[in-house]
Amino acid sequence: MKKAFFIGYVWPEPNTTAAGHRMVQLLEAFQSFGYQITFGSTAVKTEYSLDLDAFGIDSVSIALNDSSFDDFIKMLKPDVVVFDRFMIEEQFGWRVAEFAPQALRILNTEDLHALRKAREEVHKKNLSFTIDDWKNHPMTLREVASVYRSDITLLVSTYEMEILRNELNIPESLLFHLPLMLDKLNESLVSKWPKFEERKDFICIGNGKHAPNVDSIQILKNEIWPRIHKQLSEANLYVYGAYLPQQVKEMHQSKEGFHVVGWKKNIENVLKNARLLLAPLQFGAGIKGKLLDAMCYGTPSVTTTIGAEGMLGDLPWNGTISDEWSSFANAAVELYQNRKKWNEAQKNGAVLINNLYEKEFQKQSLKQKIEATAQNQDSHRSKNFIGRMLQHHTQASTKYMAKWIEAKNS
Repeated sequence: MKKAFFIGYVWPEPNTTAAGHRMVQLLEAFQSFGYQITFGSTAVKTEYSLDLDAFGIDSVSIALNDSSFDDFIKMLKPDVVVFDRFMIEEQFGWRVAEFAPQALRILNTEDLHALRKAREEVHKKNLSFTIDDWKNHPMTLREVASVYRSDITLLVSTYEMEILRNELNIPESLLFHLPLMLDKLNESLVSKWPKFEERKDFICIGNGKHAPNVDSIQILKNEIWPRIHKQLSEANLYVYGAYLPQQVKEMHQSKEGFHVVGWKKNIENVLKNARLLLAPLQFGAGIKGKLLDAMCYGTPSVTTTIGAEGMLGDLPWNGTISDEWSSFANAAVELYQNRKKWNEAQKNGAVLINNLYEKEFQKQSLKQKIEATAQNQDSHRSKNFIGRMLQHHTQASTKYMAKWIEAKNS
């Protein structure tokens, strides 16, 4: 049986983050491809961590800057190694290349971290973001180096595919667009969704460890919700998410219809019964799992250009996209009250899911990419001269820094 080794930045938390949901989708895909999977991480498990044993996946704790990893990877002899985010590839990529050179190296980006970081820094300075802010950010150099050192890099966003190809001229052969993989929405499933008149209130969903989410909740509280509540005094807004910081918890004002709830294990019922999801994101990267979750349960949304970025292709959004807060609030009120527009928005969401995110199509595309690259691995790597050059220098720098740290700690 083929073996796949996943090295996680954290242990998967599918009920708290889109990244955790994405990781579970990848694990399920590789299992369906016939791989025996081992998952390792240097992180500590939390109460939200997935029970991997229940899915027949082996778990192993690994150490940073420790040669025990080298012995482990030599013994495991994986056919594929998946690095969860570029920081993990930086830490373990050279060890995999040296002690399991036969393994196909796949980088799972979740999102382009450098793009998210650059946007956040520009936002804090109250400046307008330009693509040069990303290209000149030091983290971009690290992240792109990781892309070149890997055989395949998985990207969830069409926008991020576009800027890597067009702005940095990264070869198409190294990149693969793989959005979140979701079940098809058939007529039987859609017919069971609660109707417009059976739903009420607004919701916002976001993990509190993610800076764009905290910022969007602040925008809702200070700019958007007062405008909505003035027109819809009977409506409520409920904020859900794990790890919400104290500053968000203190925003709870039930008299104003602004309710900070926190984490909820089963978000399905919340989404099914809400009439509208609000996501006024001002910075970030990747694609937004909460917006896709809303589509999966027939809930239209109002978001920003950043929120919808890389998610819809040429198809209409399942709601409204607005970057001006007064217009954002008015659009939310209109969708909340207008059954015809709300139903159209709901249908748009189902079309988006079925055309761009359908699980079986995405899984087969990934399987074909992995098999084709593995079959032509030597040729694939020989054509990637920059990757080989970076691998050489990485093994001559990161390797000996790690060895120095290991010796220092012993």
